[in-house]
Amino acid sequence: MKAIIPVAGAGAKLRPHTYTQPKALIPIAGKTILSFIVDQLHDAGINEFIFIIGYLGDKIQEYVQQTYPHLQCHFVQQNERQGTGHAVELTRNIVGEDEVFVALGDTICEYDVKEVIESPYSMLGVKKVDDPRSFGVAEIDPEGFIEHVVEKPAIPKSNMALVGLYKIRETQFLYDCLHHLFAQDIRSYGEYNLTDALDCMIKRGAKFRSFKVKNWFDCGKKETLLESNATLLKKFGGQVHESVLSENSIIIPPVSIGPGTVLKNAIIGPHVAIGANTTVQYSIVRDSIIGSYTNLFEVVVDNSLLGSDASVKGLSRSLNIGDNTEIDFG
Repeated sequence: MKAIIPVAGAGAKLRPHTYTQPKALIPIAGKTILSFIVDQLHDAGINEFIFIIGYLGDKIQEYVQQTYPHLQCHFVQQNERQGTGHAVELTRNIVGEDEVFVALGDTICEYDVKEVIESPYSMLGVKKVDDPRSFGVAEIDPEGFIEHVVEKPAIPKSNMALVGLYKIRETQFLYDCLHHLFAQDIRSYGEYNLTDALDCMIKRGAKFRSFKVKNWFDCGKKETLLESNATLLKKFGGQVHESVLSENSIIIPPVSIGPGTVLKNAIIGPHVAIGANTTVQYSIVRDSIIGSYTNLFEVVVDNSLLGSDASVKGLSRSLNIGDNTEIDFG
């Protein structure tokens, strides 16, 4: 089985961070979003990955090659963002006849990956939501088989949202339906959508079962990213690297603090993730994500997302600051 991870999006809702960093490489709870996804699939036995890259794709490729040299990785360029269906279709020649597991590269989910992979059926991950109109939606029969999927319906007939996890056994069938979308120019909201290809498969007789994810961590915008960071830190406990220098400082768990970070007269936590080689002096940081090589001095940072190589001095609260930024409130 091969894993397909589309990571070509521009991440507009996470700007200014995504001007300089792909959304999949945004740090959360001591790891990147992409690492959570890759580690889950690799731990379940998948060793071959296809990354569909586009915007800032060279950074994705460099990160993967440095972090996962032991995995067999392919990189496919999606020059025009025409939807998830278009992205997956680009992998046809690499996939061949192997089964695939498609995991969208901006969402972290908690589920039994091994059980899904070993199922004799194709599987689609779902989660009950209050308002499904912003998602792909699955209509499911009493036995758990999926009867119909539709992308962002105006009047949903189900509140079971597709979470971006797809295990597909009938791979050739999938690519035939993707070709059908292009040949007939079938688009949803201006894009060739994977949901439409899956519905084509279902209409032509393919059997899909649903599986419910235990948790679905939305990393698409600042507010939900910070919520997901807090939840994941609570779940996994966080980690303070042994090289962290702490002088006259208080750490309130759960936190994740990267190597080479220096804390002086600081209060850190709870629910804080700090990257590598960051300096925090005479400051309070809570419920926030701070990038690497960042310098904080005499600030109060709460419910904030700060990029790497940033510098903040003076009193501040609730920030959303990208990479290579310097702010002085003095």
